[in-house]
Amino acid sequence: MSQDQQDSSDKKLHIDEDWKSKVEAERSAETGDQDQPAAADGDAPEQIDASQLPPASFPLLVSMFSTQAMVALGLIPNPMTNKPDLQPALARHYIDLLAVLEEKTKGNLEQEENQMITQTVHELRMIYVQQTGQKA
Repeated sequence: MSQDQQDSSDKKLHIDEDWKSKVEAERSAETGDQDQPAAADGDAPEQIDASQLPPASFPLLVSMFSTQAMVALGLIPNPMTNKPDLQPALARHYIDLLAVLEEKTKGNLEQEENQMITQTVHELRMIYVQQTGQKA
């Protein structure tokens, strides 16, 4: 018998017979916790203090959509990877959402709000064309 054959015959395969019961226990634990949000490291989820959130407003909504568009255009690093990540389809989606918002609120905005959304949509469209070479 060669050295390789002897080494392989010396190795024993360990079969864990109760793996099915472990998987079933994990599944039942997961389905039992579906009503509660998942927490990191088994800690309770951190509750957000409502007093620390900015008040809901039209400028905040425009800012949120435009920030997401800028991330998708690679202008702001992706928060998950900390690297620019160009995603033209997603950028266009956010720009289109802002355009819909602009169209649906026409005539119902204060002058500053109207100027903000008009300028934001225009600037994002120009950046989109510059970054992708496609018409927005």
